[in-house]
Amino acid sequence: MAGTGKLSGSSAIVTAAGQGIGEAIAKTFAREGASVAVADINLAEAKRVGAEIEAAGGSALVIKADVTRAQEVDDMVKAALDRWGTVDILVNAAGGFHRFSPITEISEEEWDRVINVNLKTTFLCSKAVAKIMMERKKGRIINIVSGAGIGPNPHAPSYLPYGAGKAGVIGFTKLLARDLGAYGITVNAVAPGTTLTPRVKKVRDAESIERIRSMNPMKCLVEPEDTAEAVLFLASAASRYITGVTLNVNAGNLIV
Repeated sequence: MAGTGKLSGSSAIVTAAGQGIGEAIAKTFAREGASVAVADINLAEAKRVGAEIEAAGGSALVIKADVTRAQEVDDMVKAALDRWGTVDILVNAAGGFHRFSPITEISEEEWDRVINVNLKTTFLCSKAVAKIMMERKKGRIINIVSGAGIGPNPHAPSYLPYGAGKAGVIGFTKLLARDLGAYGITVNAVAPGTTLTPRVKKVRDAESIERIRSMNPMKCLVEPEDTAEAVLFLASAASRYITGVTLNVNAGNLIV
């Protein structure tokens, strides 16, 4: 696997790479020749993904990191630098939420927690790699967002902190793309539709999932690998002049 592929010779950090979309991205990058730092707060899951990458012939560095904490983010980036000497690609896949609730039932603590895991993490990780990429005048930053940050899902309940956090990441993506463009760095986002990840299965029941599937124009749900392929495109040389965009991967769930 190493030495071949669209990302051959590159090094990447993927956060929340221990499951779901982050896992699919990490494995896709490794398949395409990148050395991948598999970062996750759940060390056991990160080790599993790292072992599977290595077993398939790829190169993986497993890192336990809570990316809501600046020191752990800095340690994560230092570990990648110590191993590979640079960071070519950062994928900010950390995010999510655990329940739906109306504004009258959302506490300040819950608001802060969801905003931090979606928006603050993107800021901290991007800041930590920006200087490295600016000095080299190259790099890719790709943020995983959601249609919830673009507009309310017409087929499912909305959740304010998550939508607000992802909207913030979309705005952050545009602003950072403008700031870093002169350094040859692209900054983009990918917005998956409802995807059958472990987290989605926890917060949505089977009836809700089937309703979303049936109401999508393409009558299907996105798989983690679909998002991973879109991220691969934005990480590759094929997208060298694409920056500041949000690429929707949602089977027509939200067309804007």
